[in-house]
Amino acid sequence: MLVLGIETSCDETGIALFDTKRGLLSHTLYSQIAMHSEYGGVVPELASRDHIRRVLPLIRQALHSARCELRDINAIAYTQGPGLAGALLVGASIGAAMSFALNIPALGIHHLEGHLLSPLLSTPAPRFPFIALLVSGGHTQLMQVDAVGHYKLLGETVDDAAGEAFDKTAKLLGLGYPGGAALSQLARQGRPGKFKLPRPMLNSGDLNFSFSGLKTAVLTVINKQESTDQIRADIALAFQEAVVDVLTEKSLAALAQTGLKQLVVAGGVGANEQLRRNLSGKAAAKGATVFYPELEFCTDNGAMIAFAGALRLQAMPESARQPASSFTVNARWNLEMLETPEAD
Repeated sequence: MLVLGIETSCDETGIALFDTKRGLLSHTLYSQIAMHSEYGGVVPELASRDHIRRVLPLIRQALHSARCELRDINAIAYTQGPGLAGALLVGASIGAAMSFALNIPALGIHHLEGHLLSPLLSTPAPRFPFIALLVSGGHTQLMQVDAVGHYKLLGETVDDAAGEAFDKTAKLLGLGYPGGAALSQLARQGRPGKFKLPRPMLNSGDLNFSFSGLKTAVLTVINKQESTDQIRADIALAFQEAVVDVLTEKSLAALAQTGLKQLVVAGGVGANEQLRRNLSGKAAAKGATVFYPELEFCTDNGAMIAFAGALRLQAMPESARQPASSFTVNARWNLEMLETPEAD
């Protein structure tokens, strides 16, 4: 089964072709970072308009790279939510229209399920069941994953997501957009131990997170210090260490609580080098293994949507695989509300 994946949830247009026998055949991505950097963040209307310009050329590019034709596509998977409503509508409408025109099934995919399953595209890949740390600009959650569609929320942020805290702290330090990557780059020049920042909810006794207060603590330190490049780097490192410590300890606690030995890390913050080193080292010391998607699949991409779509379509009764006659998007969509695919 050849599945076309379409991702347009925010500020990246991602297209991919995944074959259930041959694997990932091609994937293309266009990032809107340059456009949004002028405004210091994503402008939803501009994002939607740019998706309209990019989707069809990227589909043609993906088909060309995979040496496939439109008639070779057996199904279409598109991001149905969560995300920016206008951006989601672009991918959903094009996916549904192609489904109807080609008379092939279409399936709306949960954006976070795509991230959660993306490490399965790598080698070696985790096996079910496992713990997943979803950590991005909009979400920070710990999930128990027993199978496709079988997800249990163990803990989540009560305020800012980790990626959101990275971006807000970067802005406080005078860094450009996207802030998270810029802060991590600056932190490489930082001197360990120069500043001590709190580890919010580290000893809360549950698996929830909080990062809003950490940002406030950074602001307090900034206001007390002379603004030099070295001081800013020291603060960036102290902030990153605090976030990494919390994410690591909560993830290890989730493994201990469930008795599982596999941890999957997905989402844009999963590309952070310090987080990867810290998590992998401490998990190994406890006999656990951490799996990460390839760096190119940490941020939003079409490959994870095509892959998640293929897994769900394979698990569905053939009678349920129908061309689209309508479509909807869900800008706010709880991952636990997903239906479990049931095969014949």
